[in-house]
Parts: sequence; C-alpha cells; structure tokens
Amino acid sequence: MASGGRTRQQDGSEFAALLRRVRAEAASPEASADCAELVALARDGGPESRDALADVLAETERPLWAREVASFALGCAGDRRAFETLIFLLNYRDPVRGATAAHALVRLGDPRTARAAAALATNELRTAYALHPVRLLVALRAPESVPTLVGVLSRLLERPVPHWPVALACVEGLGRIGDARARPVLQEAAHHHRLRAAAHAALARAGG
Repeated sequence: MASGGRTRQQDGSEFAALLRRVRAEAASPEASADCAELVALARDGGPESRDALADVLAETERPLWAREVASFALGCAGDRRAFETLIFLLNYRDPVRGATAAHALVRLGDPRTARAAAALATNELRTAYALHPVRLLVALRAPESVPTLVGVLSRLLERPVPHWPVALACVEGLGRIGDARARPVLQEAAHHHRLRAAAHAALARAGG
C-alpha cells in the first residue's frame, strides 16, 4: 500500500477509536445527534464542512468531546485552525486524549508544533502529563527534539523517584532518533534498573 494509503488507514483507525470513546460521553439523545452531525462533517471534509468544524472550536460552550472530534478531523486534514485545541488536548490530564491529539498534530504539519511540544515537555509543573509531548517530539524529529528530550531526561534522573514512563519515553525516543548528542544522558540512564535495557539499546543506535 502506498504511503498516502497507509496514512489514511491510520487516520481512519484513530478516528474510529476516538468515536467509540466519545459516543460513550455523548450519551443523551441531543448529544448523540450532535455527535452524528460532527462525524458527517468530518467525513465530508469539504471547505464548508471544515468551516463548520472550526466554528465548533470557537464555541466555548461546546463539550470537550465535540471539540476533540472537530480538532482531530481538522488536524488530519492539515487545517491549522485546529492547532490551539490540539495543543491543549496534548497536555490534558486524560492520557488517551493526549495520544489522539499527538496523532493529529503530526498530520497537521504546523511549524509551531515542535516548539509548543517542547514547552509542554519541559514544564516541571506538568511532568506527569509530559508523555505525549515527548512522544510527539520523537515523531517530529525537529531541531528542538533532541535537546528537549536530553534536558527532560537529565532533569528526571536527578529526582529520587523519576516519572518512569516519561523517562522511558525519552530514552526510547532518543534511541529511535539515534543522535550522538544523547550519549551522555543515556549512559547515565543505564545506571537505573528500570531504564537499563532501553538505555543500552538506545546507546547502540546513538553510537555509544
């Protein structure tokens, strides 16, 4: 299958998972009808439908699930009006919403994305929610990616009890990128038993 076909298939799979989740939230008859209308707009994808979806993002009284459906559809269509909402969802307290937002942000291709993800990942007050910003930086492989991942991992390793999932995501991400600048912090990570195997694998890919 061609790359474009794989991308559409992945977007369709993610959208289907999103709909299964939000339909549980949109339980009332009125909300269910609203959800069906949003789905129809998302699947149409034409200019007028995208304008209607963008209007949803501007209506503050809309429930979060509606804004998530609209921003996901717009993001996967490359419509930058989804950017602010997707960044909000990327760092949301519900991890599944962060994962969905990260998927759409990769498709969106907005040049602001890497800088915003880096700001979220390095916010020490939001470290518990940094997993998806970290994974997004890995997927983007932007100039900000390696310095941010190295900085976040270094800070986490200084803590008595690091946020292990975030630290592991940094280690694995640096391994996938394979940049030699990550070698010192990966060597440090290899001293932690929960990170040791991933750190050695990442070092092998980073020339260490």
